[in-house]
Amino acid sequence: MPRLPSVPAHREPFQVTDEVRCLWPASAVLGEGGLWSVSRRCLFWVDILSRHIHRLDPATGAQQSWTFDEEVSALAERRTGEGLAIALRRGPAFWNPDQPGVPPRYLCQPEPERSGNRFNDARCDAAGRWWMGSMDFGCALPTGSLYRVGADGAWARMDEGFAVTNGPTWIAQGRTMLFNDTVNGQVLAYDSDPDTGEIGGRRLWLQFAPEDGVPDGMTTDALGRVWICHWGGGCVTCHDPDTAQELARVHLPVSQVTSCTFGGPDLSTLFITSARFSLDEAALAREPLAGGLFAVRPGVAGLPASPFAG
Repeated sequence: MPRLPSVPAHREPFQVTDEVRCLWPASAVLGEGGLWSVSRRCLFWVDILSRHIHRLDPATGAQQSWTFDEEVSALAERRTGEGLAIALRRGPAFWNPDQPGVPPRYLCQPEPERSGNRFNDARCDAAGRWWMGSMDFGCALPTGSLYRVGADGAWARMDEGFAVTNGPTWIAQGRTMLFNDTVNGQVLAYDSDPDTGEIGGRRLWLQFAPEDGVPDGMTTDALGRVWICHWGGGCVTCHDPDTAQELARVHLPVSQVTSCTFGGPDLSTLFITSARFSLDEAALAREPLAGGLFAVRPGVAGLPASPFAG
């Protein structure tokens, strides 16, 4: 495994020398939502448009998949240990992979009046609040919002006016939250209060260059650096948390890179999902692994995903 860069690690550019590997050539239409389950020692991820949840045991290579009646876009472990929290088309729900015959149970549905929307990416903060973004199903109208969902299902709309939402992730000991306005190619930053869950002070943190695609899923490593997937850019980049400077770039053999999360026994493997959505036959011939699940060891560990308090 590559050696970690010298201190101060988060400010020094570095090379990722490990080779990217395809662990599962799943041909997902819209792979997303990677979650490393510490308790189950496996990776869960989704194919949103095919309505699948996938599970991979990296130690054995065992694969398992479940199909749902509606789109499923994100996953979180539950603090209770009773199955998983999942983001369905209309909001958060509970589902247990050990009881696959029992259908998911919605916790809340924050926007029943917006029938053209669906929920997309989501992640829990350290306190167990689930932050979820909704989006226009056609990826064009600014009807999406950012929501904060509590353990009891109480929700609050924290920001709005997005066509496609992704993220969030946190830096600065949870005092800054990053969130992606994907269509506009922007990573936004908010001041964040870890105790109350309130946010404010929205500002631009990073603007993607046109040739880099647009920001999709992202995560934070144990050194506080931010790893961002490039939809249409074929890579994952690592950024300084203070300046947003690019420090490293991991190239993939696919163009639509969608989510990344650290996992494995030592949390030192970066699992990366991808999509084949809207690619024509010529593009698929160039990208036969589009929609696959990939892995690389970038030389740094991540942090365990915070579970949902519900």
